[in-house]
Amino acid sequence: MGRGVEEIFTVRRDFPRRTRATDFALVWAASVISSIGTRTLGVVYPLLALAMTGSPAAAGLTGFVLTIPILILYVPGGVLVDRIPPRRVLLFADSVRALTVVSVCVALSAGGPSLGHIVLAALLEGGMWVLHSLAGTSLMPSLVRPGKLRNAVAKTESTNHLASLAGKPLGGLLFGLGFFIPFVVNAVLFTLTYVLSLGLRAQPRRGPAPLPLRRSLLEGFRILASQPFLRASVVLITITNLMVNALIMLFVAGSGDLAPLTVGLVLGLAGVGGTLGGLSAAYIKPRRFMLLIHMWVWVMALSTAAVGAFLLHARPAFFAMALFITGFVGALSNVSIKTMEVECVAPDMLARVVGAARLSSHGAVCLSAPLGGLLVTWCDVSGGSIVLLVAMTCVAVAGTAMRGFRRSLISPPAQRHV
Repeated sequence: MGRGVEEIFTVRRDFPRRTRATDFALVWAASVISSIGTRTLGVVYPLLALAMTGSPAAAGLTGFVLTIPILILYVPGGVLVDRIPPRRVLLFADSVRALTVVSVCVALSAGGPSLGHIVLAALLEGGMWVLHSLAGTSLMPSLVRPGKLRNAVAKTESTNHLASLAGKPLGGLLFGLGFFIPFVVNAVLFTLTYVLSLGLRAQPRRGPAPLPLRRSLLEGFRILASQPFLRASVVLITITNLMVNALIMLFVAGSGDLAPLTVGLVLGLAGVGGTLGGLSAAYIKPRRFMLLIHMWVWVMALSTAAVGAFLLHARPAFFAMALFITGFVGALSNVSIKTMEVECVAPDMLARVVGAARLSSHGAVCLSAPLGGLLVTWCDVSGGSIVLLVAMTCVAVAGTAMRGFRRSLISPPAQRHV
């Protein structure tokens, strides 16, 4: 694009600093509320499908449908957000989500929604969450000064982990109080996010005329490929996301003799680690070699889990340590990567680059469930843990030995937009 960092970050130089801070606070608050709503509904929709049909398969289908937009909407959604002012996208997504949960409430009052209605509602929720998250990220360059960027990203990262940590048990709790309750609560939440987004100042669309659609869909991948650090980070985070989520599946599959509270506490420690890691990122001096640390911390965490897999009575404690460590360090890495995304990519291209990156990293999360299931079937929990450890060790050794990849994982001290 030929524009430097200083030029990009002064897009809104005519607005007073207080206005930028206020707008960021609105976007941040809407993001937190949106995350809470998404996490609660991620639990509630499968539970509602199970309650309405009595079929575990229907519940599984509904849960799977929630993940479909991650695989199909991130890239075209990024193109859409880059072409349309992000504020409009936020308002559209929040209004669709509010109307969707209201429609479920109406259906419940009439005797209960059909499975098709529940599946469609889950699909819309997943899709609108993708658009909402992309639009929020796209607004970041115009709302935050360069010197405050890392702190803003850290704040968003920590609260998103906290929202995820609270949202899942909250969804189960609200559903237990009554089928209507979680949908009424989410109707209020999404109305509130709509009002918050409405308070943002309208912004003109940035950048030159849109590229042809096919080129626009590929542009995010092209920019990722041209940025060594971002390219390497996508590869590494995709692998480590796959590893840690497969590890979670191993633990869940082998938890039949554990109390549900114990399982919940172990899994919850990943969110606790992520929250603390995000908070710490604002105070820890950025390390250029953070992703190299990330890679070897995963080896250490998987080693801890592998040891615990052979110690039946101590298994929860070892897996909890592993998940806490990966949550903490993963959040630190996320802050470094997301900060570099905003610094390296021009605002009018940011959403499609983020969409391409998230397609890979979040897509790995979708693949982790069948991978974990296969490992348990073939190797049981202890064997599966060893397989994951050996695979991650090979990745870490190869990544460290390969000079080009190792250098790509070290973030440059300064970047220009592309």
